[in-house]
Amino acid sequence: MNLMQEQEYNKRFDFGIWKKLLIYVKPYKKLMIALGFVMLGVAGIDVLFPLMASYAVDNFVVAKSLNGIGTFIIKYAILIVVQTINVWLLIAIAGKVNMGICYDIRKAGFKRLQELSFSYYDKTSVGWLMARMTSDTMRLADTIAWGMVDFVWGFTMMFGIAGVMFYKSWKLALLTLSIMPVVAVLSLYFQQKILKAYRRVRKTNSKITGAFNEGITGAKTTKTLVRENKNLEEFQVLTKDMYKSSVQAAVFSSIYLPLVLGLGSVGTAMALTFGGNAVITNVIKFGTLTLFVQYSIQFFEPVRELARIFAELQSAQASAERILSMIETSPEITDTEAVIEEYGDSINPKKENWPTIKGNITFKNISFEYTDGEKVLDNFNLDVKAGETIALVGETGSGKSTIVNLACRFYEPTKGEVLIDGVDYRKRSILWLQSNLGYVLQAPHLFSGTIKENIRYGKLDASDDEIIEAAKLVNAHEFIADMENGYETEVGEGGNRLSTGEKQLISFARAILANPKIFILDEATSSIDTETEQVIQKAIQKVLENRTSFIIAHRLSTIRSADRILVIRDGKVTEQGSHSQLMKLKGYYYRLYTNQFMEEKEIHLLKDNAI
Repeated sequence: MNLMQEQEYNKRFDFGIWKKLLIYVKPYKKLMIALGFVMLGVAGIDVLFPLMASYAVDNFVVAKSLNGIGTFIIKYAILIVVQTINVWLLIAIAGKVNMGICYDIRKAGFKRLQELSFSYYDKTSVGWLMARMTSDTMRLADTIAWGMVDFVWGFTMMFGIAGVMFYKSWKLALLTLSIMPVVAVLSLYFQQKILKAYRRVRKTNSKITGAFNEGITGAKTTKTLVRENKNLEEFQVLTKDMYKSSVQAAVFSSIYLPLVLGLGSVGTAMALTFGGNAVITNVIKFGTLTLFVQYSIQFFEPVRELARIFAELQSAQASAERILSMIETSPEITDTEAVIEEYGDSINPKKENWPTIKGNITFKNISFEYTDGEKVLDNFNLDVKAGETIALVGETGSGKSTIVNLACRFYEPTKGEVLIDGVDYRKRSILWLQSNLGYVLQAPHLFSGTIKENIRYGKLDASDDEIIEAAKLVNAHEFIADMENGYETEVGEGGNRLSTGEKQLISFARAILANPKIFILDEATSSIDTETEQVIQKAIQKVLENRTSFIIAHRLSTIRSADRILVIRDGKVTEQGSHSQLMKLKGYYYRLYTNQFMEEKEIHLLKDNAI
């Protein structure tokens, strides 16, 4: 499996990336503020518990008295109840923020995927996109929501504890916290190491997702070519890379966190050593020593949590970089601001301003090359009248699909103009043109759901009667009605419960339901049997009536009735005319048609003899 290479990310920790993510936090600003206050309360009460214990030691244990213990117990119980409520609130609020941010990022990502040009999908693996939309997004949302919880709690705890410690004994506080500069240096050192390792982990995870996708979608090919063992070997290479990268990331984290823990223990030992001497010399009370020991342990708990958050931020930045790179990718084909102002965009169209499309299409001095520099068309010219049927014939790579894709504005010409009804289509809305397109592919794609739902996909507000009428128009109603559940029959994933011919007819009905002015048939009959082809051929004649249409055909028998047949070779029209005119020329088309006709005759004779 040859997976496309992904963009590399080599920056250090980048606050700019996190600043960009604030747009997804903004809708939850009030919840985040509430969460911050809740965490301040949690940390504040956590700071109070050792103070309560210190008070108990000095006033009840050392003093050997129970005077006032009832009031103390009530206050302690109130703190526990309040803390319980705080914990419930932080889980509820953080969970809501987490799911909300995750939803919004996925929504933005999905919206951008709908807007991106075909060229983006030409060079980007589906598996990588799935990884970005699922695991990367969830990791990022988790870090933002729960990282906020631990971040506010940790810093509040640290500053609260440090404040009380300096208030009680600034000398002992300085000794206890003297290891903090060392912790800061370690954090800076491990930051880049952990981030680099997690970038490799996320990149390899995308490759694995891509391999899963190819393995599942290509299962039939794998089995017919007996490639199971080879695919497994290739997949094992990826999983080993994932294992090595994950272990490396875990090793750096596992070294970093224990070092912080060890330094925290040093701080506790210093508090015990010097604090014990201070108690013996009556410089501080025994309760204060107890307070410092507890605080020295507690202080480094938030330090450890912040160290863990810091490590997770490295991983989350790798996810953030990948998600933002996708969301911030600009479509190569876009409408100008002036066009959007007048006609709207794909999300908010201004259909009341859309001109009625007739279907005249003119290719004027068109040149086109793909982003990799491959030149397909050079000074190509073609004039198609409204309602005319144009068939494109030629070898693979001759430019047939490119011509159609340019007409549909899936790509735009490198040079020249494509005119729709005499106007450069770049002066009109993309949605305006593509809302008037009907497109049937060689391998039609059906969505999971019923036949009715798949046909209605072409016009979401279509009535049941309109759906049935569309099916009748393309000769699909009969086979649909014969099914056990009729139009409510489930088609399965990708339409796998239907034959290729049945899927093709349903895709015809779906395309025709929107009543498009321009119709495209791209090798629509190349994968079906002759009998089904005849049914579809009749459907084609009905569908294309009074519509401008392009037919890319491998089977030349399907295009004999076309108004014009263009022979495309190396991006140029070498022959054109009706079927009878081209046959009289006895050129490339004549030879191609004659050879194909003879081959089909031989196949029929062989079948007849076999019977």
